[in-house]
Amino acid sequence: MSIEGWDVTALGTGRVLPVVTAPEPVLSRVGEPVDPTDPQVVALAADLVATMAVSPGCVGLAAPQVGVGVQLFVVNVTDHPKAATVHGVFVLANAVIVEASRWRPGREGCMSVPDLTGDVKRAGRIVVTGELPGSGRKVTITTDAFEARALQHEIDHCNGLLFLDKVSGAHAIYQRKVYL
Repeated sequence: MSIEGWDVTALGTGRVLPVVTAPEPVLSRVGEPVDPTDPQVVALAADLVATMAVSPGCVGLAAPQVGVGVQLFVVNVTDHPKAATVHGVFVLANAVIVEASRWRPGREGCMSVPDLTGDVKRAGRIVVTGELPGSGRKVTITTDAFEARALQHEIDHCNGLLFLDKVSGAHAIYQRKVYL
């Protein structure tokens, strides 16, 4: 499934990049807007897709997480048991939440904070605008449930925020369980 006919394979083959972890400074800076038609941005989009694909359990990855302070991220909640609405694999540049409702708490984790999870209150329904890498076409995505949570998490990364910045306090932070 794709966003309005956009196909992730048009980005080409990306490289797998190392993921940075907190307290890396790029994770706490607001990312710069990008030109989604710039070949370097398209290549970075492909890199994000490739890196997410080899990362077990990963449903989203933002450019700051690979050390690049720009407004670009990938999301894919396909086959996730908590997903209701699913738009498949998509990359957005310069994304902005324009509507948010149905707020509820939920547990989140992050590749850039590998040892912790936390309870974060997020909107259960959102409308997001952004641009598709390669074409630069502006799109509007309406989604809910887990995909909405993933989008908000990645947009936060692009705005210099980690999920830890959104928890209600130390009582809402947990050691990540390790399954052998």
